[in-house]
Amino acid sequence: MNQRPHFIFDAHLDLAMNAMEWNRDLTWPVSDIRESESGMADKPDRGQGTVSFAAMREGRVGLCVATQIARYVHKDNPLPGWHSPQQAWAMTQAQLAWYRTMEEAGQLSPVTDIPSLEAHLKRWEKPGPNEPIGYILSLEGADSMVTLDYVERAYEMGLRAIGPAHYGPGTYAQGTDASGGIGSRGRELLHKMEALNIILDATHLCDDSFWEAMDHFYGPVWASHSNCRSLVPHHRQFSDEQLQELISRGAVIGMPLDAWMMAPGWVRGKSTPQNTGLTLEAMADHIDHVCQLAGNAGHVGIGTDLDGGFGKEQCPMDVGTIADLQKLPAILERRGYSEADLKKILHQNWIDFLYKAWG
Repeated sequence: MNQRPHFIFDAHLDLAMNAMEWNRDLTWPVSDIRESESGMADKPDRGQGTVSFAAMREGRVGLCVATQIARYVHKDNPLPGWHSPQQAWAMTQAQLAWYRTMEEAGQLSPVTDIPSLEAHLKRWEKPGPNEPIGYILSLEGADSMVTLDYVERAYEMGLRAIGPAHYGPGTYAQGTDASGGIGSRGRELLHKMEALNIILDATHLCDDSFWEAMDHFYGPVWASHSNCRSLVPHHRQFSDEQLQELISRGAVIGMPLDAWMMAPGWVRGKSTPQNTGLTLEAMADHIDHVCQLAGNAGHVGIGTDLDGGFGKEQCPMDVGTIADLQKLPAILERRGYSEADLKKILHQNWIDFLYKAWG
């Protein structure tokens, strides 16, 4: 294995959600964040977090897609969320304010176009010990867009990707555990995104909404954090037919580390990484499946979703922090992946995608 740590692009991290809703100061080491949550039980992952800026730098995760996320729920929707789209929008703006303050503190650096991407990659060729981490702003679930005018406003503030749905029914599309298409409002959103060259994140779209979105969107498409349904049967994952559609459109599919999407038969509250034997080998299984479908290593990447509502209790047991992504190259090398393949999977596929989308 190459002795120098590989540069890693993680296509899905809920950094601002952790800061603003979990009240985690990501400038602290992971160990300090965990200690600060000792005895807390309001979230299942308290004391189990895996992400901090220091851990990202240790693992050379120098570039990521970072989210804004705030679900709007109707009165009859049992999912947690905000009771109006205006409240949800306000929460995304609080998250944006946190990203901006992290920029001012030298922790983060926004990447919004080719010049800023190239400048950031240049800095990370020989990064300093506290080099700012690059982030591309994405919106997970579009319900906070009160009207389509808000999409333009968000774009001007740096938003570069949108996943129209999250969990359950949505305003612009139907998400995980829901059914149905995107309808007229969803088509209008996609048209606005296409006009602004905003990337469509197909993750979380239910099957009906996925196929309708593919029929009505002609801009750049990726899937930031989705695994393979043929390995772990669940509609949250993509079927081989969906994966092949994404591949045909030049998409990159990011592999997440949420255990229930990696270990078949995972039972929440009962299964553990230890009693299921879950390791990063499972991530390599999903990576390999996409590569076999594509016939090459050009359409798969990393989109961990680490600390996306789960921590060490629900991710591979050989992942203590996000820095342990550096264990993945050796696993893939043992499976016959070349150095060129590793570079593609760990970062280059996402970067090439952005050059094409933004160029």
